[in-house]
Amino acid sequence: MTDENSLEARIAVRARATVDEVRVVFESQGIPLLTPPARPRPLRLHRLRLAGERTGGLEPGPFDTTLPFAEGLTALVAANLRGKTSVLELLTWILRGTPREKSGAIHWLREVDLDATVAGQPMGFRLNLENEEVTSAVVMMGPDIATLGFTREPDPGRGVVPLLRASSSASYADQVQALMMEWMDLHPLISAKEGTSAVAHGWPAYFGAIYLPAARSAALLGDVVMSGLPGRLLQVFLDLPAAGTLTKVKTHAELMAAARKRRQRDATVAQQQRSSERERLEAELEAARVRLAALSPAGTSDSDQISLADLAAATVRLSRSVADSQEAWDELMRAHRQARRQRQRDQKLLNDVRESATARLLFHGLDPKACPRCDQEIISQRRQLERDTHSCAVCTRLVEGDDEAPEEVLVEAEDRLKTSTDAERVAKEALDSAETELTELFAALQSAQNELRQADSVAQVPERAHAREEVLRLEGALSVLPDIPPSPDDPAEDLAIKVLRAGARILEDDHSREAEKLFADLDAQIADLGRKFGFASLESVRINRAAHLEITSDGGHIRTFSDQVAGERLRLRIAVIMALLRVGAKHQVSTHPGLLLIDSPKAEEIQDVDIHLLLQELNAVAEANQLQVLVTTADFELAHDVLPAQNVIEAQDGKPLW
Repeated sequence: MTDENSLEARIAVRARATVDEVRVVFESQGIPLLTPPARPRPLRLHRLRLAGERTGGLEPGPFDTTLPFAEGLTALVAANLRGKTSVLELLTWILRGTPREKSGAIHWLREVDLDATVAGQPMGFRLNLENEEVTSAVVMMGPDIATLGFTREPDPGRGVVPLLRASSSASYADQVQALMMEWMDLHPLISAKEGTSAVAHGWPAYFGAIYLPAARSAALLGDVVMSGLPGRLLQVFLDLPAAGTLTKVKTHAELMAAARKRRQRDATVAQQQRSSERERLEAELEAARVRLAALSPAGTSDSDQISLADLAAATVRLSRSVADSQEAWDELMRAHRQARRQRQRDQKLLNDVRESATARLLFHGLDPKACPRCDQEIISQRRQLERDTHSCAVCTRLVEGDDEAPEEVLVEAEDRLKTSTDAERVAKEALDSAETELTELFAALQSAQNELRQADSVAQVPERAHAREEVLRLEGALSVLPDIPPSPDDPAEDLAIKVLRAGARILEDDHSREAEKLFADLDAQIADLGRKFGFASLESVRINRAAHLEITSDGGHIRTFSDQVAGERLRLRIAVIMALLRVGAKHQVSTHPGLLLIDSPKAEEIQDVDIHLLLQELNAVAEANQLQVLVTTADFELAHDVLPAQNVIEAQDGKPLW
């Protein structure tokens, strides 16, 4: 029995369909009707090991560097072009499957190891590189991070087992993206591409909310603005009811409706084209008839014109009759030849059984023309030996036995010959009759063609013949130009679109009700964090489910996110991630993985005072909200002013970070 408050029951009521029909539609589209709440998806970095051989003038030689990551805010500090950003890109390559961009230093690397916790599970990522490509890789899970830190290969005895293996960059990218989607309890973000196909955005789209794009990017959340991805990321990270299902339902309904509309439009266009074609042919036919009438010579009676038309029609009919008769004669000729061959075989068989006891013994057996196994033809010498020495022509074994009833065999062979002889005679009579008919029809056709040529010659009006042919051609074109029926309705398609649209409206309503509980808190948290991060004039914000952010600042002035300068965009982008974590914790919903990678925030038009304030507050908020943040900077003093020593990974003055 179906609960009347269940999603399928509510969709059925709204679509005026049955629950079974709703289930069939959703199953046919591969869309689940029930989506359980998402599991927690925290992502934490613990250790990054980089090994290889550096070339060039700066610290050449082999290296093996391990970078430990603490909780809260960690600063990667080195002079410009000394490996800070490459660490973020390598972390992106390992976790995302592909880097956003490859730095020039990556070609030095031979081994890259990362220990991380993915949704509570300790995992070890081990990559072997050559010429900036993965040559082999393994991802393992173990009982704890400490155990993973001592091995590059699975060790079942210590509880370290493989999750995936790859032998190329492409294979690693595909497998690690699928792995992260599964362990982070995420689903592809589906969007319609120009109303013709569905596009699935996977783990790389989600990772854009971890590695923040350049501050000047127009995306508030993630690094892609198109296809409504920022809003879909926001809905997933707030665990709004069936966010992935809503996206799929909307996309499938849109695609099906667009396909139906295109089909109907194409049918309408085809009908219009056919109608225009018919009108054109009718106009040309009328003009051709006028020309034919004008070309008729004075004094030519209608009976003369009719006789010419009759002769032409008769010639056509006779041509078809000759073709049909020729085809019938060919068929009868084949039948006669076959009957004659059968009679000849029966005649030979009768002669054989009269002369040879062996033939009588083999009379009721097979008479193969070739070896049944290899298709090798049985040569005439073997046939002769069969008659002379009584050895089988197929296997050469001696044919033995008593010729107990030779007269019965002879009678049966004679009966066969009589039957095939009669069949040959009947076939010959039918062939002769068909040949006579064909000869008569051919003569009649030649006579009609001669009469037609004489009639045309008498008319002495070639133009008239051409005009007559044009009339006949146009009449024939019209006769084979049927009307195109309208595009037929597809009841199953209509039902599916109706059900999917009803489902989309109900899921939208569910989202709206749930969003009312979350978005007020989200607005307050974003505004509070934005002010803490140095956006002093910020008064309030309002964010919607499409991740459009409306900012009120400077005494009531309202602007959008894209109106902000680069430094303010960075603050607001970080504030949104922090606010998601806070609201998620308050409402006990799974949200953002809690990892942020930020490259050179000081470069984004933030003054020294502002960057100090931003990093101090970011460190405090990160520790309070279980957030791990990695930032890069070339300012050694800034890092030490803001963070304790264990949260600073720095290069020696002028030297590379790794």
